[in-house]
Amino acid sequence: MILEDLVKHLSQKVNNGLPGMEAQQLMMPVESTRERFNLDKKDVRRGGVLILLYQKEGSIFMPLTQRHDYGGTHGGQVSLPGGKFEEIDTDITSTALRETREEIGIAESQINVIGRLTDLYIPPSNFRVTPVIGYIKQKPAFEIDTFEVKELIEVRIDELLDLEKRKRKDITVRQGIKLNAPYFDLGGRVVWGATAMILSEFVTILDT
Repeated sequence: MILEDLVKHLSQKVNNGLPGMEAQQLMMPVESTRERFNLDKKDVRRGGVLILLYQKEGSIFMPLTQRHDYGGTHGGQVSLPGGKFEEIDTDITSTALRETREEIGIAESQINVIGRLTDLYIPPSNFRVTPVIGYIKQKPAFEIDTFEVKELIEVRIDELLDLEKRKRKDITVRQGIKLNAPYFDLGGRVVWGATAMILSEFVTILDT
């Protein structure tokens, strides 16, 4: 797979209608409700995350980050680089790019933005998250902020397309609540919840 070809494919897809909820819910825990798709909800926090594509060793990769287990709602989870909207951001794409620089050291000027995927509401943290897709032409020189990121995980896009990497298990969350959740098994890591739902839409447009 060549990065230039993938960029062309994604550019066409994101500008000609997204699969949205139908694709997202393929990786939604059984116990979740349609509230996740309520994009008219008021008084929410806004956030942006980035799917960052790059070519390395003949394959296309993207970075995920392992969070520190700080005891919060999403502590210890694997996620896309990103975070909450700040007043210094011109828009939510700017948020995703800034947070990527802060977390993994890739400057905004190096990133070419392809477009956005469908927003997703995350009830436990009251965030409406916008996924942004971008790419860099050069091999990335990651600089990890160890306060925000425990570990960076480089994932081959081919792994996302591998059906054997899509699994299901019971996951225990806050207050001992168990969820029956689908997940991506990526590099031996369990990638589930909102991140998996975002990646599910990404995979759907990759595969069409």
